[in-house]
Amino acid sequence: MRILKLLLVAIAAVVGGAQASAQEWPGKPIRFVVPFAAGGSTDVLTRLLCEQLTVELKTPCVVENKGGAGGNVGGAAVAAAPADGYTFLVSAPGVLAYNKILYREMAFDPDKDLDPICLYAFQPNVLVVHPSLPVTSVAELIAYAKANPRKLNYASGGVGSTSHVAGELFRTMAGLEWQHVPYRGTGPSLVDLLAGQVQLTIDNLPAILPHIKTGAVRALAISTDKRVPQLPDLPTIAEAGLPGYAAISWQMVTAPAGTPRPILDRMAATISKLTADPAFRTRVTEAGAEPAGGTVDEARAFVKQETVKWREVVLKSGAKAD
Repeated sequence: MRILKLLLVAIAAVVGGAQASAQEWPGKPIRFVVPFAAGGSTDVLTRLLCEQLTVELKTPCVVENKGGAGGNVGGAAVAAAPADGYTFLVSAPGVLAYNKILYREMAFDPDKDLDPICLYAFQPNVLVVHPSLPVTSVAELIAYAKANPRKLNYASGGVGSTSHVAGELFRTMAGLEWQHVPYRGTGPSLVDLLAGQVQLTIDNLPAILPHIKTGAVRALAISTDKRVPQLPDLPTIAEAGLPGYAAISWQMVTAPAGTPRPILDRMAATISKLTADPAFRTRVTEAGAEPAGGTVDEARAFVKQETVKWREVVLKSGAKAD
């Protein structure tokens, strides 16, 4: 009986400590890890989010870029971080939904080591080419690639990135051959695309939209199953020549497993408050994404559903990590 009482006291102390910690949170700067290089869509959207979270939470929210291995480097860093509410990951689908299919070995298990908190935004991918490429439509691109097998260099944000999978899905469905050139994030890949070192990519709209508007790259089609308001005249890839094609990305905020639930709930509620605010929604939309929001339970259910969906896309695409 005495042992049982001591055990109950110990449990109460742990629970009480966690509750006290959650009530005092946040008490110092919060780190948001972006598992890709600066300049990509995840980076752009996370900086928008942190700017407003700093105001809402009354504490500095800072972005830290840790790119590599399709987001696995950043994912592993967050999985190994203390579960104290001061380290979060803003992840695209790869880290949470399908890298475990692409990579034979990972330093962490996203299902066990990361806890989804809130779906921040959806973002379409856009098929763009360097202006020097003599194509102005999906049909022309497919015809050109078939007439020039393995001569096109396709850029992606890294092995396992959504741009990698989206490109492989397009290549496989169209029956094409080209060279895949992976980078350590969308930012570096765009540098070479703008310079004409690579000829095309299918990557997240927020990072590419400014270059489409200036004419630095030529947009051929959008990856979603319907057109987007940012580029209403741009057809979908499916309607432009590749029926059945769709590859939609998203950004999910996650934390190390074991982070106190009150902290997770407060972060989810704060993000949802922002994504419901008209001014913030406008900024996210203008950046090329669609604001989302939701609860912790909804985030967990969403990741499970997306894992099943993206597994099918990855297997259909033929994408591999080696």
